[in-house]
Amino acid sequence: MHLPFPRGPVTTMLAERLTRPPHEFRPPPLSGDAALADEDEQLALFICYELHYQGFSEVNDRWEWEPSLLATRQVLERRFTYALTEAVARPAVPASTHIRRALSELVAAADEAPSLAAFLEKKADATQFREFIAHRSIYHLKEADPHTWGIPRLTGKAKAALVEIQADEYGGGSLDRMHSELFRATMRGLGLDDTYGAYVNRVPALTLAAANVISLFGLHRRHRGALLGHLAAFEMTSSLPNQKYARGLRRLGGDESACRFFEEHVQADAVHEQIAAHDMCGGFAEAHPELAGDILYGAACALFLDRLFSDHLLDAWARGTTSLLEEASPVGGP
Repeated sequence: MHLPFPRGPVTTMLAERLTRPPHEFRPPPLSGDAALADEDEQLALFICYELHYQGFSEVNDRWEWEPSLLATRQVLERRFTYALTEAVARPAVPASTHIRRALSELVAAADEAPSLAAFLEKKADATQFREFIAHRSIYHLKEADPHTWGIPRLTGKAKAALVEIQADEYGGGSLDRMHSELFRATMRGLGLDDTYGAYVNRVPALTLAAANVISLFGLHRRHRGALLGHLAAFEMTSSLPNQKYARGLRRLGGDESACRFFEEHVQADAVHEQIAAHDMCGGFAEAHPELAGDILYGAACALFLDRLFSDHLLDAWARGTTSLLEEASPVGGP
């Protein structure tokens, strides 16, 4: 993956610094309120996080733990965390700590909004479906990796449940069943570039924020409860939408290979949501009742950012415009 094109002063600084050998530097001062939709800050945070995943071809791997870069990331994380706190209210924790019931109530409330899945199932044209896939590629080409950071930070029932979920995400050790590989097949079936990070220059800040929040929760032990809540919300809102995505893609002529990613999630996530809510989150809340609120907050963040993402796509398409950032190379296809 190549370094993305800069979108402001922070990413311009990173693009210039990271192509040199690792060295100490001072992050640029940031002014104004942090914003979830700030293109420069969300891309900068994405770049900092990506060094813990696949990295960049122009960047020395030693940058991953360079203290001055970590200091820059810390500033960005504080602003991101503040923006999330301002946008997402912490749900009340039930006195009985019935986490599964509280999670179900959060998901039910989120389902009341207009459905992106319904639009993709029945109304989207091929270009709109490709745009949706281009957005999703930012996460799905490394699907499961951000949540896997939680495994060594858990014990007991919660750890066993997370391992069970993640093992399925990685295809049980079979390359052609890994969910990231299935998504690559979907991209190829739609005439899209399935290279890791191919569309990072086309996706807006809200898409990056949805990916960044998982890395934020996953890379900090203190956020392990929020990480589990995020994954639970992800699994609990996956099965039915993926069924609609599969129908929509078949309506547009998608073949078996292209639709397999979505159809796999219809079955897998119907099981995962029970494991995630009951065994993983329930087990963690039993062991750490003081962190039960973090579980619900992580779920609320996942649902909120997914709603912002869905609204962005539906609003753009209602106006007859693209939901992606404009760039020389289009996301079209045959």
